Amino acid sequence: MKRCHRRLLITAALPLFVLLTMNPDLVAQEQSVNPGINEAFVDPDVDEFKAKFEIESREVYAKREDIVKSLSIQPGMAVADIGAGTGLFTRLFSVETGESGKVFAIDISDTFTDHISKLAADEGLKNIQAIQCEPDSTRLPPSSIDIAFVCDAYHHFEFPSKTLKSIYRALRPDGKLVLIDFKRVDGVSSDWTMNHVRAGQEVFESEIIVAGFKKSADIDDLLEENYMVFFTKE
Repeated sequence: MKRCHRRLLITAALPLFVLLTMNPDLVAQEQSVNPGINEAFVDPDVDEFKAKFEIESREVYAKREDIVKSLSIQPGMAVADIGAGTGLFTRLFSVETGESGKVFAIDISDTFTDHISKLAADEGLKNIQAIQCEPDSTRLPPSSIDIAFVCDAYHHFEFPSKTLKSIYRALRPDGKLVLIDFKRVDGVSSDWTMNHVRAGQEVFESEIIVAGFKKSADIDDLLEENYMVFFTKE
């Protein structure tokens, strides 16, 4: 299995006013930054999305074991799979955290959370709790998690500032936020990515930093279509 090497970052965060200038939508956050982005999840067909999400041609599925390994999850930890979808990573996290751990499967779709709850019951994964989130909040309890995992879901955050605040509150001291999302580069990325993902890595990182996080590491030798970044609470 390929080993993931982290490159620790020592550069200072950009000044707050610079980050806000880069994305003025963060100032108010009273309106969605991407209205309609989650319409497909109002009444999703689970089988249809499983065929899209859990397939070898999807990079994060093909690399799922390496991704989980890079998180260094220990038995007894609490992990939030934010934007859990069909429960791909939720199930893997359940095994890693063990009977003494906890996995919160967070999704805006009650169809997906119901599916994950049934899946957990059928497979005897007793440490999984599915939570239907709000458009502006994960609804996670305060100080309840060690890792917040957001894979190909951050671009679906309609109110990133408020949602990030709920993640920040939910993380315990020394907790980490892990971001995986699509590389969005003019002239390089696919038309689908350019049209579907509202911004690139720099903007998403700036939003997370403004919310009180510090970028701590990149894993830059694992994924090609996506990037993977670690943050810690300031």
